[in-house]
Amino acid sequence: MGSVGLSFGSPTSGQGFDVTSTVNQIVTNLQAVETPWKNQLTTLQSQDTALTSIGTDLSSLSSALNTLNDFEGVFSEKEGSSSDTSVIALTGATSAAAAGTHSIVISQLAQNYSYSSGDIGSSDTLTGSLRINGQTITMSDGTVHDSDGALIPQNDTLSALVSYINEGDYGVQASMVTDSSGKTQLALVSTTSGGSGAVSIDASEFTDSATGAVSFTQAQQGKDAAFTVDGVSTTSSSNTVTTAIPGVTMQLLDTSGTPVQVEITNDNTDIETAVNTFVTAYNKVIGDLNTQEGDDSSGNPEPLYGSATLALLQEQLQQAVNFTQSSGAITSLSQLGITANTTDDGTLTLDSSTLDSALNSNFQDAMNFFQSSSTTTTFGQNLTNVLSNLSNNAPDGAIYLALQQDSSQESDLNSNITSQNAIISTDQTQLTTELNEANYTLQAIPSQINEVNELYSAVTGYNQNANG
Repeated sequence: MGSVGLSFGSPTSGQGFDVTSTVNQIVTNLQAVETPWKNQLTTLQSQDTALTSIGTDLSSLSSALNTLNDFEGVFSEKEGSSSDTSVIALTGATSAAAAGTHSIVISQLAQNYSYSSGDIGSSDTLTGSLRINGQTITMSDGTVHDSDGALIPQNDTLSALVSYINEGDYGVQASMVTDSSGKTQLALVSTTSGGSGAVSIDASEFTDSATGAVSFTQAQQGKDAAFTVDGVSTTSSSNTVTTAIPGVTMQLLDTSGTPVQVEITNDNTDIETAVNTFVTAYNKVIGDLNTQEGDDSSGNPEPLYGSATLALLQEQLQQAVNFTQSSGAITSLSQLGITANTTDDGTLTLDSSTLDSALNSNFQDAMNFFQSSSTTTTFGQNLTNVLSNLSNNAPDGAIYLALQQDSSQESDLNSNITSQNAIISTDQTQLTTELNEANYTLQAIPSQINEVNELYSAVTGYNQNANG
């Protein structure tokens, strides 16, 4: 602790001293005891920043791994192709689809029942009632009524009737169709596709102001699609087929005289992208750890240099990537083209051609390597557990525990600093009061001496200030 000196010249000069400066010097000396605490606090906060950053990158690595070990992740993705897209178009393939090739022959496309009326003028007034699938629509007095008699705020022309039908639930889609001669008809198409979509129409009381009674005829017979898949005959009420090949949705577009080949393949491209993301995320974490082993730009050791947590992270991750699976054709990362970098810094490198070859030859085993199993510990399962144990997740993650320990120490240090500041504040107040009093005494000495001299002169009659 430094010393504090008072500078007030001659004790009898009345000059006194600078109380504020003196108190500040004393307070500075008292605060010196806090310096080690504050330095330790700064160190702990730097460690917290480094640990939090590593924890964030570990979380990114976990997310990258999850894409590979999720049963609904990239390994479940499928791609499909058709040898003749004018006959069959593939519109989707889910994880339920199995890779393979299927031969399909379409003999008949599905079609909806459709009906058309006689000619109806677009501006003609419609009257009477039209019954569709048991529901009655009544037109009279310039309005359209529903089967309950409620008025519909539309007129009773053909366009109004079409709009009303389409706004309701009559089991048909209505439209105005104009033929080549310019004549207009009301077309009704069943909203249920295939052979089961027949529609009942009763127009016995439906009339047109210009042409009289309006009749309907069936324009098209509803039919189910008929086709074979790998020689097995099947049907579909719709040309959008979702059940013929599990997990595959395809659109039937035309009949085919020859088989159309539908191929379902694994989505290697997305898998390779996901593996590359995993390797990049792993290397980011290793880069974080390697940085903490050196000095910063000022030549000082990084915050986690020599940390037991840092050593644990390095050891656990190194063991995890070198893990050898006990079963399957793929038992190590190297068989997927993932090997240690030549720089020998703990990072990994990916050979995409080796990975692609492994996926083509041993897709199931490559998938099993990353995903969990009830019979053996897989690479993905082991690494998932390791990352969980190292993470900043409560209650047992290594980074979480290290941050908690730092937080406890920081709390103690802040408490010590707060207590010391309270003591210093009290001392500062007391010192200021006492030194102000002392300073007042020093500044009053000349006047006190002068009073003594005056008293002495009065008593003795001797004037000390008189000239010789």
